[in-house]
Amino acid sequence: MKRAQNRAILLVTHHFAPESGAPQRRWGALAGHLVPAGYRLTVLTPPPHYPSGKITHFSPDYLPGSVSSGTHGEKIIRVNYREHSHGLGSRAADQVVAAVSSVLHGVRPAAGRPAVVIATVPGIPSVVAGWALARWHRAGFVVEMRDAWPDLIQPSGILLRRGRSGGLRRGLRDLAARVVHRTVTRLQTRADLVVTTTAAFAEVLRSRGVRNVAVVRNGTAFAPVRENAPVVLAGRPLRVVYAGTVGRSQGLDVAVRAAALVQARGYTLDVRIVGHGNELEPLRLLAAELDAPVRVEPSVPSTEVRDLYAWADTVIVSLRDWEPFEWTVPSKLYEVMASGVVASACLAGEAASLVAANGAGAVVRPGDVEGLADLWCGWLSDDVVPAASPDAAAWVAEHASDAVLGHRYTELLDELLPHPLVGNAGRGARY
Repeated sequence: MKRAQNRAILLVTHHFAPESGAPQRRWGALAGHLVPAGYRLTVLTPPPHYPSGKITHFSPDYLPGSVSSGTHGEKIIRVNYREHSHGLGSRAADQVVAAVSSVLHGVRPAAGRPAVVIATVPGIPSVVAGWALARWHRAGFVVEMRDAWPDLIQPSGILLRRGRSGGLRRGLRDLAARVVHRTVTRLQTRADLVVTTTAAFAEVLRSRGVRNVAVVRNGTAFAPVRENAPVVLAGRPLRVVYAGTVGRSQGLDVAVRAAALVQARGYTLDVRIVGHGNELEPLRLLAAELDAPVRVEPSVPSTEVRDLYAWADTVIVSLRDWEPFEWTVPSKLYEVMASGVVASACLAGEAASLVAANGAGAVVRPGDVEGLADLWCGWLSDDVVPAASPDAAAWVAEHASDAVLGHRYTELLDELLPHPLVGNAGRGARY
């Protein structure tokens, strides 16, 4: 008699609903495709505590040790966590606690006997936890790299504290960065499958000897907020918006400085930076110092982002000029492309190519204050903001819609699962 195929998946993630953000939205959408496709999805994740570091939703279902059902029928097991501040060390300690707890919960009966363990980054310790659980269960191991970690550690300088730092301390941090990089790369090479969100980073990993790499982009369900037609300003200020994470990676000081420069040239504009992150207060102070026409506002619910885009003449999509970001496409870009609003894209690499190739907006080199100011001044001088091409939304529908990405992930997992007659025998030898 044939043995039924094991279609159980164990997901190790540091971010999950009801939190809001790109990682949470990604796996909420994927769960909505995998569960109906016959996969039994179990999620190991800490209580909702992003981005504040403290529990944001109070319910017995969210406490460590609780087991509940998600929106799509997935089983959610909440693991331990550590309250954290915005500091790197504090956040890293939280991730380590959650990873260790994930292993302890993942070997218990409630987690089941998975055929595949998926560990998703951010939350680098999640990769180690996923590897340990894959070995324990003799299951397939999938590493999902949402961003170019750990390559971003060095250029971002996140291991360097502000102020003076002694040579020994700096040396220890450099050593820690190298150890993390080697560890993650080694686990990537041992994985049955590594999933990236861009073609560029997939090629980087293949060049490092990673055997099986597939691209499943970040997706969006965002609908257009306007027709693809030029916006006539009729003498009013240019309306610019950014909505999302406000951290070091986004480099939004460039937008503030560009807005001040546009104003100094005699043009009027209204810039709104809406979101959450460590750089909110520094940006407020910078805007006040430069007397820039910039409003820095707290984040709004995702349902209100459409109103922001409908108000705006252009939406900023920005990353810093760090090499690993040339292999990155921010999920925000797909949302903007789908919206029909023209992008002011401070991007390089694959993301910049997507904007240019699909007529999604104008590309300015990351960090180029003069270039961004010239772009906005040109639109104000013409009194018209050009339309985004309909090709941008069409590209997203074909390559980055939730339906397309869910189907792609299902195909990859179907290929990875053992044949029903074989079961899980022999799994784990490659680790």
